[in-house]
Order: sequence, then structure tokens, then C-alpha cells
Amino acid sequence: MECRLGCGACCIAPSISSMGKPASIRCKYLNADNLCSIFGKPERPKVCSDFKADKDICGSSTKEAMDNLIYLESVT
Repeated sequence: MECRLGCGACCIAPSISSMGKPASIRCKYLNADNLCSIFGKPERPKVCSDFKADKDICGSSTKEAMDNLIYLESVT
């Protein structure tokens, strides 16, 4: 599946320990359009580069993606 541009759920819902980003807090690199300002740059964390949009995770809307990722964060 292609990532929904402007969704940003994967940059908000989960924690990103390599950046010290807590769950449910916007990543400091997420711009006003919910796009990663360091996408494709070497400083982008590996966990972010490795994430691939998937229907089971991202659902069919930003709300579904947030709900799924918040749930997964809470059980891991």
C-alpha cells in the first residue's frame, strides 16, 4: 500500500526511542503538512525508514491508523 501523504500517524502515535520521542507526541520533524522534514536524509531514524505502510496497520483513514498504532503501542 502507498503511504497516505499528510497522515502522519506513524510520526505521532508510536514512541521512537532512538529520538527520545514519547508515544502520542508529534515528532519534531513532522511539518505542518504532516510530512517528514528529514525523509530520505541520513539523520532519519532507521525505525522510521524501515516502516512500510500496510493496510492492517494504516487502515483506510488517518483515524484508523492512529487507533491501530496507539493500540499496538499500548500492547508492546
